[in-house]
Amino acid sequence: MEDKELGRRTCKRFEIPGATVNFAAIKSPSSKEKYEEEFCPILNLSRGGLKFVGNKPIEIGSDIILKISLPGEQVPLTFNGKVKWLSAIKGQDKYQIGVQFNPYGEKEEQNYPGNLVKVIALEQKFLTPDKAETEKYEIDG
Repeated sequence: MEDKELGRRTCKRFEIPGATVNFAAIKSPSSKEKYEEEFCPILNLSRGGLKFVGNKPIEIGSDIILKISLPGEQVPLTFNGKVKWLSAIKGQDKYQIGVQFNPYGEKEEQNYPGNLVKVIALEQKFLTPDKAETEKYEIDG
């Protein structure tokens, strides 16, 4: 087996109707300038990350703090992550943004392990066999 195959993990993507994300991102790794948006629609979510629609491009590699709002929940889930990809939406002045969550753990910049438990519960609730789609993320080694 090649090393590249070992460096991948597989996460199932699922949709949560009405879920949105507020975020703050450093515009680029070499900058301290922040870019923020609110109420961005989430296209899909997984244990390892999410895809959402934003109004401006965010440089790939930018650190990002996400506050995910779920219908019926009063307190948003907060995640730290990194922008992994960006794609302009044809015919619109918007972008699909792919974010990989930082690892779960108790260290600084890691995500609260309880959030993983919540995401797994959401996955079980919203993932249907006919909509199961697999997503692969590169793990920086």
